[in-house]
Amino acid sequence: MNQKQYGLFSLPVIVGSLGFFVDIYDLLLFSIVRKSSFKDLGVAAADMKNIGENIISWQMLGLTIGGIVWGIIGDKKGRRNVLFGSICLYSLATIANGFVTNIDQYTCLRFIAGLGLAGELGASITLTSELLPKEKRGIAAAIIATSGVMGTVTAYFVHFLSNENWRLCYFIGGAMGITLLFLRVKVLDSKMYDTAKNAQVKMGDFLMILTNRERLFRYLRAITVGLPVWYVIGLLISFSDEFATRFGIINFDQPKALMLQYVALVFGDMGAGILSNVIKSRKKTLLIFYGILTFFFVLFFALKGGGTAFNMYLICMGLGFGSGISVLYITMSAEQFGTNLRATAAISIPNLVRGFLPLILILFQFLRGNSMLNNYVTAAWVTGVIVLGIGLISLFFTNETFGKELDFVEE
Repeated sequence: MNQKQYGLFSLPVIVGSLGFFVDIYDLLLFSIVRKSSFKDLGVAAADMKNIGENIISWQMLGLTIGGIVWGIIGDKKGRRNVLFGSICLYSLATIANGFVTNIDQYTCLRFIAGLGLAGELGASITLTSELLPKEKRGIAAAIIATSGVMGTVTAYFVHFLSNENWRLCYFIGGAMGITLLFLRVKVLDSKMYDTAKNAQVKMGDFLMILTNRERLFRYLRAITVGLPVWYVIGLLISFSDEFATRFGIINFDQPKALMLQYVALVFGDMGAGILSNVIKSRKKTLLIFYGILTFFFVLFFALKGGGTAFNMYLICMGLGFGSGISVLYITMSAEQFGTNLRATAAISIPNLVRGFLPLILILFQFLRGNSMLNNYVTAAWVTGVIVLGIGLISLFFTNETFGKELDFVEE
């Protein structure tokens, strides 16, 4: 079998790791340079929070649309074409971000970057899942995750060492993406995919998901399982400076919190991938990490961030470690669907998870404006309880996929 020719450090895994590195660098860069870029563009301090939420929402909308489009392309035209096209689009958009002169341009380009970013991780996981033996899929996912999320750490230090030169940060991100294109040329699609395509089955037909009850609920469960990750990243960490102010914590640096959270997330993703192989269960591993995430979620609010900036950084790291399930649930998503819908599912699901962030923010905004709550912190933890509850229920009804044979198609 073609899959057995590839090992954990083969070209598809290396390219997937580097691709995820650049992907996360770009995806989280806005959260790191938000304040410095807004200040340079003349945004009033009082408007930064609302404008920041709006731009993130547009970026996530781009990810949502791009996830579905790239997913369909991945099944119809091949996983390799997605890897090539997506990174080309978001690299050019990222470079253009360095030239913006107003908020409208900024918003538009973050939307376009979102469209491009949508294809990267899901296509890499789909390809490596099909190329590697089933016993190595979880470890390969951990390698990709570990290499990838270091992109945020790099973005933080580039921003810091460049004396907060946010335009340079965007230029570097785009340049890294363009460089990666040369490695992508040598990556091939899997024999599994070629066989399915030559068999003339329906490839990448999104309606096959929407028109089949069992398949639709399988798809929706895969999305909602990942929602707590982006509740943490997109709300608690991205706006951790807002929470610090309300907790009475001084000298708190939000970009530093984001960087530290992703350092911990590296170990979380690595640990989740290895643990799922050791206990031979994706589902039990996700339950364990849900427990860790819930523990630090309670600490975040019960201790009001821990009372000091140092303690709040530690809690943010705990939240990051517990959130280290992204690549695992994407791998699980890929394993749940046949070859003719695998890219459609694995690419669109994580981006719909990301795309749900605006809805999470809308829920948060609604709750904090509700007369019964009318409190930023209370609205945030109520939102978290709802998101975690939905995720846990979805996980409970999700089937185990560890060691599942992937050479099948959806009828």
